[in-house]
Amino acid sequence: MEKYQNAALSPRERAEDLLGKMTRKEKVGQLNQRLYGFRIYERDGEKITFTDEFYEEVEKMGGLGVLYGFYRADPWADKDEKTGITPALAKKAYNSLQKYVLEHSRLHIPVMMSSECPHGHQALGGGLLPVNLAAGATFDPEALKRGYEACGRQLRSGHVELALMSALDVLRDPRWGRSEECYSEDPYLSSQMAAAAVAGMQSEGVSCVAKHFCGQGETTGGVNASAARIGEQELREIHFPAMQACCDAGVDGVMAAYNEIDGVYCHSNPWLLRDVLREEMGFQGIVMADGLAVDFLKNTEGDTLHAGAAALKAGVDVGLWDQSFSRLEEAVEKGLVKEKLLDEAVLRVLELKFKRGLFEHPYMEEDMLEADEAGIPEASLRLAEESAVLLKNEARGTAAPVLPLKDRYPKIALIGYHAADRYAMLGDYTPPVSEDSCVTILSGMKKQAPAGVSVEYAMGSGFNSSDEEERKKALELAEKSDVIVVAAGGSSSRFGGAVFDGNGAVAKESGSLSMDCGEGMDSAMCHIPAAQEELILELSRLGKPLVVLLIAGRPYCIEEIEKASDAVLYSFYPGPMGGKALADLVYGNCCPSGRLPASLPRHVGQLPVYYNSRSSSSAAYRDMESQPLHTFGEGLSYTEFSVSDIRTAFAETEEKHLDADAGMRVSFRIKNTGDQEGTAVPMLFSRRLQGSPVPRVKELKAFTRVKLKAGEEKEVSLTVKRSALDPVKVPGRRADRADRVLLMLTEGKKECWKEEVIL
Repeated sequence: MEKYQNAALSPRERAEDLLGKMTRKEKVGQLNQRLYGFRIYERDGEKITFTDEFYEEVEKMGGLGVLYGFYRADPWADKDEKTGITPALAKKAYNSLQKYVLEHSRLHIPVMMSSECPHGHQALGGGLLPVNLAAGATFDPEALKRGYEACGRQLRSGHVELALMSALDVLRDPRWGRSEECYSEDPYLSSQMAAAAVAGMQSEGVSCVAKHFCGQGETTGGVNASAARIGEQELREIHFPAMQACCDAGVDGVMAAYNEIDGVYCHSNPWLLRDVLREEMGFQGIVMADGLAVDFLKNTEGDTLHAGAAALKAGVDVGLWDQSFSRLEEAVEKGLVKEKLLDEAVLRVLELKFKRGLFEHPYMEEDMLEADEAGIPEASLRLAEESAVLLKNEARGTAAPVLPLKDRYPKIALIGYHAADRYAMLGDYTPPVSEDSCVTILSGMKKQAPAGVSVEYAMGSGFNSSDEEERKKALELAEKSDVIVVAAGGSSSRFGGAVFDGNGAVAKESGSLSMDCGEGMDSAMCHIPAAQEELILELSRLGKPLVVLLIAGRPYCIEEIEKASDAVLYSFYPGPMGGKALADLVYGNCCPSGRLPASLPRHVGQLPVYYNSRSSSSAAYRDMESQPLHTFGEGLSYTEFSVSDIRTAFAETEEKHLDADAGMRVSFRIKNTGDQEGTAVPMLFSRRLQGSPVPRVKELKAFTRVKLKAGEEKEVSLTVKRSALDPVKVPGRRADRADRVLLMLTEGKKECWKEEVIL
């Protein structure tokens, strides 16, 4: 038995032994992920056959290192229930592929599978969660962790080793079409959620490839893959923390970002991928390229040969769809890159394959789990319920606020494109989903309606266009109703005729009429489609109680909509269980507890409008307010909470002095003063009052969720490390230790307490 075949040895020992037996061609083959997995097979009924491209690639590379998207199904992949791999076909299809690779690899090295999982498995039968921005609105890392544990069980059952997961982008410009892939505009919340997602996925034996590193959410003008025109201080304060949190959670993979930072592409930036990621953050896993990104380096390197060499030298280990990495053997022969760097990258890939048990268990023994078998719907429902943010809920005269509806309004008019379209609820990177696996708002409100309450529906308008006949139907229905509920907003649905670029992003010339968010759908304006907004304003003039359910993939400018409404419930794409969750919230079966993970601007002219700007910023426009319509952390409830008895304390060391890691506690009592159960989300913010660099206005340092029955009171403590109150240090630059800090405790829209603390 060869040493690398001995399962008793460590993955590193086995990988080192195997590496020493490989030819240069075989090494290069392990770093390539050139194939689009969904294009290498054809399906005829239950029969799966592979294409010549697949056979030729295995021959060319002496095996196959990583295969992308074998299970992927969506309009770009052009795979559906008739042409793609269903869970019931997964075992046969996967085992046939793996068998061929093993038999045509001289050293019998199995292929490792990578699959998109930005909010669940992008596959037929793949279980979906609410999008990241919705998860961020929950302020509940533990619920997200459980959600990704469920997703991990499904991926593992499909023999997927690498889950490509959006986890690192921080939302700094809502014009960006990929805003939904971010957890928040805040680095601390983003970090907590990213670490939870990684921990959940990897606990089930599936390696996470966290993406994208780094600064992609900064953008120039909200344009995807554009320059992050920021310095190192901003990188370290805003964009590095989520990556560090993932490293601390033991993440196995990282995907580099398309953008450039200060004139250097992330894929050719050794300072970013080697000095910071590996040396400072301690990352030990693989760095994967984004789709075609290494080939894009031709812009600076001249051709694919030099582009591949530049990316490998910078720290990229595995390509994705590019031609450049397939030329690494030539690059080594011509002296453009040392074989030592090639070996380092191959060693990481092999070690991960051994870690995931591929050599001992290369084949599937059972079919891939269905979503419900993995427990995904339950996790998805909880996240959806916790993510909806109540922004407005006003009373008319002496009546109670319009929400919850309960059984107060016998005739409900449900109006809007989003009420019956399931794909408008799901976000980008979504596979085909069946009607019975997705609860729309219409089906949810009808099924959950209290006794004696009827729900009638009219679309009112198309997604992006007016329809006079539909408008008349909606107005007639609304006139006969006791209350109007409008479901409106944006959509990242690729199922409306979208045209795609080579990397799968929606092309600018796309013919899609039902999509305004998602990759490639950057927007100069941040309004919901005009036809929908005009319908809401017209309905408001009827004088009936008006509730607006806003479904969104980004923060929208909704000032006019909010003025016209009695209640606004904002829901970032809530996923396949979103219709049930929103119905339960509207009727009052559960209480809203979501808080905004990103600020809502009044107008795009305000941007950037994130809450944690530096204190040097004093924007004061002559023609509009400078503050956002709603800021980070806001959110109402159907009940009220009071905070009292606030105390601060330090955890002292044995030497009786405060060191950098000593904890500072803010303790308090919180009470539900209303008449129904609800969840409070207290947050602790800080602001340095002195020193360099320039302090930020506010910075989130701690948060928690507290569920309280009516009249119940609990003792709560929030703890922050002493070091977290100091400025972030950039090597070679001044950074003063903070001795005076203002602490602020908030809940919903209320600032409960603030006090200057001498550290």
